[in-house]
Amino acid sequence: MKVLNSLRTAKERHPDCQIVKRKGRLYVICKSNPRFKAVQGRKKKRWFKIRRINDICL
Repeated sequence: MKVLNSLRTAKERHPDCQIVKRKGRLYVICKSNPRFKAVQGRKKKRWFKIRRINDICL
């Protein structure tokens, strides 16, 4: 699955491609040709929470 900034070109790759919103993210799914899958956005980093927990434990 590709991570893209814009899904406009991804949805036009194949006529069967659909845009679906799941858990606040946009996905392009294509059941006839699964290699066209794509998602917009990235995972949020949890570095701050981990750092803060470690500081409290010290």
